[in-house]
Amino acid sequence: MTATAPRPRPSRTGQPSRTGRPSPAGRPSPIRRPSPVRRPFAAVALLAALFSLVSGLLLAGAGPAAAHAALTGSDPQDGAVVATAPKEVTLTFSEAIAVGDGSIRVLDPSSKRADTGVEPKDLSDGSTVRYGVELLPGLPDGTYTVAWQAISADSHPISGAFTFSIGAPSETTVALPSEEVGGGAVGTVYGIARYIAYAGFILLVGGAAFVLGCWPRGATARPMQRLVVRGWITLTAATLAMLLLRNPYTGSGKFADAFDLDGLQAVLDTKPGAALVSRLLLLGAAALFIAVLFGTYARREDAVEKRDLTFGLAVGGGVVAAGIAATWAMSEHASTGIQAGIAMPVDVLHLLAVAAWLGGLVSLLVALYRTPDIGSEAVRRFSRVAFASVLVLAATGIYQSWRQVGSWSALTGTRYGQLLILKVALIALLLAVAWFSRRWTGRLTDAGTASGASVTSEPSESSVTSEPSVTSEGAAETVETADDVAPERAAQLARQRAALTATKKKRIRDADAERSGLRRSVLAEAAIAVVLLAVTTLLTSTEPGRTEEEAKGASTAATAPAASGPVNLSMPFDTGGRNGKGTVRIDIDPGRSGANELHVWIDGSDGKPMDVPELKVALTLEAQEIGPLPVAPDRLAEGHWSASNVQIPMAGEWKVDVTVRTSDIDQVTIDKTVKIG
Repeated sequence: MTATAPRPRPSRTGQPSRTGRPSPAGRPSPIRRPSPVRRPFAAVALLAALFSLVSGLLLAGAGPAAAHAALTGSDPQDGAVVATAPKEVTLTFSEAIAVGDGSIRVLDPSSKRADTGVEPKDLSDGSTVRYGVELLPGLPDGTYTVAWQAISADSHPISGAFTFSIGAPSETTVALPSEEVGGGAVGTVYGIARYIAYAGFILLVGGAAFVLGCWPRGATARPMQRLVVRGWITLTAATLAMLLLRNPYTGSGKFADAFDLDGLQAVLDTKPGAALVSRLLLLGAAALFIAVLFGTYARREDAVEKRDLTFGLAVGGGVVAAGIAATWAMSEHASTGIQAGIAMPVDVLHLLAVAAWLGGLVSLLVALYRTPDIGSEAVRRFSRVAFASVLVLAATGIYQSWRQVGSWSALTGTRYGQLLILKVALIALLLAVAWFSRRWTGRLTDAGTASGASVTSEPSESSVTSEPSVTSEGAAETVETADDVAPERAAQLARQRAALTATKKKRIRDADAERSGLRRSVLAEAAIAVVLLAVTTLLTSTEPGRTEEEAKGASTAATAPAASGPVNLSMPFDTGGRNGKGTVRIDIDPGRSGANELHVWIDGSDGKPMDVPELKVALTLEAQEIGPLPVAPDRLAEGHWSASNVQIPMAGEWKVDVTVRTSDIDQVTIDKTVKIG
């Protein structure tokens, strides 16, 4: 049974009917083109609203980018009290950083610079990343503030501050910025630009791959052309925005500095800046690819020539797409940490698989809603491409997760691990919805269920000519007289016939239950993909779980109090002279970093208290090259000396040196190593 359109009613006012039937006066009637189906616009509006909501919620709660290179140690340590002013302050990081003038500043209690003001010295050794600044000579006692700011090797700005004291703690007037580097309005806009850049890459690469590999005839479809071109425009605009915002994002946090030429030049000298510029150059090559794809390729009809051109475009486009993906891999997480040489190509594969899957999914959604011509074979081809992409994503994702998380505790106890769990859950949900899409794909045919007419070609003769015209008698009259009218009228009649044919095909397509079910499931997949992309973007701006765990471990080890409590030592000595033998007993209370009470007793060989002309004590932490820190105890009674407020700057294995002089020429130095918390 062939479905036909209802017969149009003539207009009572003599105006043309909705089918374009001429008015009684014989004047050409204006063509009323069939209005587009509202559901595509509703679908696009839904995805746009979801995109905005997810972006707002996630980016608003994200705050400044977490420190991907963590501070794992310092000398002096945070909160330490040292007896004498150190010559320099050093900072140790978990991975490579980029520093410049003012990256490490030491401020005295009155907020004046206590360092020499030169660029920090690179003191790195092997896998240990350490930088230091020299201090001015003759620094007075008091509390000093160390403020640092740098750029992590994975392109994210990092900053922090801590204090140490010389002699004894004091009040300080140092006021540090309350907002971390990379935060504020600039940080939010930069984060949105990163999100948009990923979305543009997915649309550009995924859309072009869908046309070239799944639906070659889609190269002539305007909706597909607009999708790919808009992906290119989106990625280009986002990349330019990131390049301009890079200087204020890593520095002042002011939008006005986006146009500072000196700052822009400094950005171009960094790895992230070079990656952004490289991306722009590759986007120029991508523009040429798009021109050939939707120009020469779309017009080519010879099968052999088109096959050769397909191969050339696939190779060239693949190289350009891999190059664009590499601009992320070479400047973010994959470029630093363990196994960077393996992680970068794995990251490129991961990004390409994401683009092929999610970008192809959006392309299929557009084709199903906006074009009546996509056939079942194209849908099945994409189903196979999506399956292969998921396999690649699984393999590369497992490796990336191991590399960035490293332990089960980091998976559940860090923000990166929690986001990763959320991402896996979203992928599982997406695969569940994709299973329904595959079921609809298996039942999909190229014939409309309402009439049996093909939706991938012009309507069959039986469906179009079962009445005198495609849909109405009025249209038939205009067709029959087409050869007897002027060329303008003939062109108008041709447009009428095309509009009526499109209406027929759209009605047949909308009546296809399998196609409608597939559209709904693909729309659900695209909605989940929007959320998945937001979570993925947050992952790239969050400190990896492995790094966070290492930083916590280093901080805990440095600040953990000693469990042993007060220290008691007993050391025999022999100066070699008369009455030169005895025993030194030392008590250090409470035996922890900070202020301590030190008592020294000297007993003679007979066990009675013994006075000596001179007694000196010194403390040395050889592992950190601290000391010797001299202690001058005061005599309290016969054979008993004491010193209060003895400052021990940090925990560790301290060597206690005691020098005893029993006469003008008889002297000995003894030592013992003890653990002090």
